[in-house]
Amino acid sequence: MSFASTILLLVTLQRLGELVLSRRNTRRLLARGAIEVGAKHYPLIVSVHAAWLIALWIWGRDQDVGLAALSGFVVLQGLRLWVLATLGPRWTTRIIVLPGEPLVASGPYKYFAHPNYAIVTCEIALLPLALHLPLLALIFTALNAAVLVIRIRAETSALAAAGDELARPAE
Repeated sequence: MSFASTILLLVTLQRLGELVLSRRNTRRLLARGAIEVGAKHYPLIVSVHAAWLIALWIWGRDQDVGLAALSGFVVLQGLRLWVLATLGPRWTTRIIVLPGEPLVASGPYKYFAHPNYAIVTCEIALLPLALHLPLLALIFTALNAAVLVIRIRAETSALAAAGDELARPAE
């Protein structure tokens, strides 16, 4: 197995694990009275991320690995963990709003409104670059930006409609 394939395997397992965690957290939040917002665009987000991974497996699995871009990607994993730890049981891949809970304003949310989106945007560019696939980095950065416009509008609208008494929709 090549070094690139090992990296892709780890990233794939990470993303699958996050989906499991997200589903568990979503079920628990909904059981507590939370509501989902923007569910119609969720399959589009999943499709973009799945296509990104599939494209990386197709064209990147046997590529040489650029250590500078890979190092940046690894740093992003630490930031990703910071987001997950900060949101704890409120982290999910969907927009879930929990009435009566204050917005999360600690951890990376103290400094940035959408840290997870920024991290994912950088990941989508850096991993293909680490595998010497700049065209994939460009294509999927553009696709991700398009779905983030939809996503952030839905999230912002949900927060504005609900006022300050809602939990931060998990990213």
